[in-house]
Amino acid sequence: MFVATTRLNVSPSLFLELLQRIARVIKDYLGVLNEDSLRKNFVLVYELLDEVIDFGYPQNTSTEVLKSYIFNEPIVVDSSRMPPLNPAAMFMQGAKRMPGTAVTKSVVANEPGGRKREEIFVDIIEKISVTFSSSGYILTSEVDGTIQMKSYLSGNPDIRLALNEDLSIGRNGGSSMYGSRSSTGGGTVILDDCNFHESVHLDTFDLDRTLTLVPPDGEFSVMNYRMTQEFKPPFRINALIEEAGQLKAEVIIKIRADFSPSVTANTITVQMPVPKYTTRVSFELEAGAVGQASDFKETNKRLEWCLNKIVGGSEHTLRAKLTFPQESHGNLTKEAGPVSMNFTIPMYNASRLQVRYLQIAKKSKTYNPYRWVRYVTQANSYVARL
Repeated sequence: MFVATTRLNVSPSLFLELLQRIARVIKDYLGVLNEDSLRKNFVLVYELLDEVIDFGYPQNTSTEVLKSYIFNEPIVVDSSRMPPLNPAAMFMQGAKRMPGTAVTKSVVANEPGGRKREEIFVDIIEKISVTFSSSGYILTSEVDGTIQMKSYLSGNPDIRLALNEDLSIGRNGGSSMYGSRSSTGGGTVILDDCNFHESVHLDTFDLDRTLTLVPPDGEFSVMNYRMTQEFKPPFRINALIEEAGQLKAEVIIKIRADFSPSVTANTITVQMPVPKYTTRVSFELEAGAVGQASDFKETNKRLEWCLNKIVGGSEHTLRAKLTFPQESHGNLTKEAGPVSMNFTIPMYNASRLQVRYLQIAKKSKTYNPYRWVRYVTQANSYVARL
């Protein structure tokens, strides 16, 4: 966590943006951003901060520009001994398997032997927000997405990144500031709005949905976008609470994975607040449940159900029996819920935005850098009412 202090009335947005950029620059130089890497590279971090901020005023947060002023070399931290940086620590691309820690190396440090591996990573990261009614209908749905790029290419070659040909921008599906077309059909991807990194050239974007850019050093967002068009949510949640005798109630939570069996979600957490006067909870997991755990958080009166993974097309159920004290209680439906869910799904995206190809300008006939295009969907606010 980074903290900034000021003696003046400064815009909070300015500070948030500055802290985010400082964290990104430090991560570009150190490869990983944690307590161990900061401690071992204290001198380098101090040198970076001295260049980024001068007499309390932000100066430059570009990794590429800072290379000319930074002379300390990073001390590499062994990322294999660390826990995964995020739940999607393993991605799939065809028969290849690329760990998420592959991008936890410094953009300024070379590989052993002084050589530099030519590769580029493009991540399409989407955070979805969905609200279900008590009967299972979708009340609200939204996708906040970003195309992240991290380049380890020497010489900063030109890159062409092609998106869906039928991509349309603007809810009306007609003309917009990016010349979206009114193509219709089930496969059309309609984004409400988007913005691009300053290095992106949009000369041919209107014609063939291709982005041209010279990637700067470090990690950056090529494109940010938002979509409120209806989409198929990856999970369906059904929850029920009802009285089960005197001073008792039963909770039933069902979740169904509505995506392909070839896709697996991981680190799923389902939470549900229960009435404040609940004294005891007993759980019943489904027969043969593996990699599942349930708990009653008595301090904040909340049920918690954790699943290591869920394969597409499967369905899982949790039953919980609540015990109340002798005092009377009111309407259970109003005093419990809603059910919230957190998850990460590698190689899945709800908006159907796709990278058609990633083309890198060749320096020679033998130049063929590694290209990694990965997708991941995470829950931002995934809620079901009782």
